[in-house]
Amino acid sequence: MKNWEFTKIENNRIRMDRWLTDIMGLVEGGYIYSSLFKYPDKGPKRYELILSMYPQENFRTLSHVDIYMEDVPGATVQSAKFLGDQSINILNSVSLNGISETVIIWNIMCELNFAGEGDIIKERFSQLKAAGDPSVSLIKYISIKPANIGRMFRKESEGQIKEEIRHGSPTTFHSGSFDLGVEYGDILNDVEGSEVMITVDPSSWLVSVVFFKKDTKLIKVDINIPDCPGTINVALEPLAEEKINIISVFSKIVISYQMMTLEVVADMKNSGLTMDELRSKLDRYLSEQNGVFTVADISSLG
Repeated sequence: MKNWEFTKIENNRIRMDRWLTDIMGLVEGGYIYSSLFKYPDKGPKRYELILSMYPQENFRTLSHVDIYMEDVPGATVQSAKFLGDQSINILNSVSLNGISETVIIWNIMCELNFAGEGDIIKERFSQLKAAGDPSVSLIKYISIKPANIGRMFRKESEGQIKEEIRHGSPTTFHSGSFDLGVEYGDILNDVEGSEVMITVDPSSWLVSVVFFKKDTKLIKVDINIPDCPGTINVALEPLAEEKINIISVFSKIVISYQMMTLEVVADMKNSGLTMDELRSKLDRYLSEQNGVFTVADISSLG
């Protein structure tokens, strides 16, 4: 699944497409908690804004719970009751049928009462299951592990390459947009019209918004390549030769074992080529390869 998109800042707002808000559970009128980070001078990134639906102070006790249950009526209710009986607060969640249609998998982000409680809950479930307790008769297996979302808030001395410069107050999500001016207008006062990359982490229900440095020259290149081993590195080799820094890659099968598409977003500020020169170089280089390699499109994101 492609989990990012590029968009421009308009009226000091970050507008998010419907597919993104639906996946991440962003609700009109709901609160969004945020933290702004600054990157060092090296690299294309300038700032990163982390958005979440829960406060930063709760990150320590957030956990991923995966419940595998029978695909029968009452299984989800039983699973929710089991967690409720343990005083576990269910936050965002999504359930899906297993491929075999014999099991349902419920992926849950929940808040435990204290760190380490997951092991106690798993032991309690195992005891009930071993005793044949009807309260867990439809539950096959429970996995609980820390979300470890706090890893992105580590101090620089712990290996973090970005510095947190502000932890924002809750901001209302309105008209499918996050208003930068409410909490960060004094810092992000020169980003109007600039391109940002929005990345989602569905497992942690987090949204990352990356602001690029002013001298970044973002481009998007779409290439058709054969669907066989080794073709992706062949297609990307001329970008590396020209010191073009790849930011994201998305590959997708068009015809199995025949053709696939490659969507590349990259920064070409360190390349001495113009867009037209790059297009000519790619056309010439790809035409010399074995198989059908073609540039479908190349455009600027600036």
